[in-house]
Amino acid sequence: MDMHNQEHYPDPTPQRALSAVEAQRKALRAYRPLVYICSPYSGATDKNILAARRYCRFAFEEGYLPLAPHLLFPQFLDDRDPKEREAGLHFGNILMSLCREVWVFGDTISPGMDAEIRRARWKNYRLRFFNETLEEAEK
Repeated sequence: MDMHNQEHYPDPTPQRALSAVEAQRKALRAYRPLVYICSPYSGATDKNILAARRYCRFAFEEGYLPLAPHLLFPQFLDDRDPKEREAGLHFGNILMSLCREVWVFGDTISPGMDAEIRRARWKNYRLRFFNETLEEAEK
C-alpha cells in the first residue's frame, strides 16, 4: 500500500484504517470462552427450544461460545425415556465442566435446571442468572 497522499506527502492514515479493520476481523475470530446455557427444555418444548436458541445468540453476541446440551442431545436421545434422559443430563454435566461459566436463563427453574445449578454450585463454577428479557438478575 502506498503510504503517500496525492501530493506525495507521507500519509499513514490509510494504513492505520486498514490495520484497524484487520484487527477487528481478527477479534471476531479470536478465542471465545465457552459458556454453558441452562434453560428449560421439557414441557413447552417448541417454545423452550426457540428461547434456548435466543439465549445462545445472546451469549454469542456477548463474545462467548454458547453450549446448550438440551439443543443437541434431543437430536439423538429420547427425553421421554428415563434412561436416555439421565444419559443426556450426565453428558451435560461432563460438558459443563469444560465451560468457564454457567448462564441460567428464564424466570422458571425446571427440575433439570435445578440439578444443573446445584452441580455448578457444588463444583464452584461461576453462575450468572438472566431473566427472559436477557437482563442479568441476582440469585
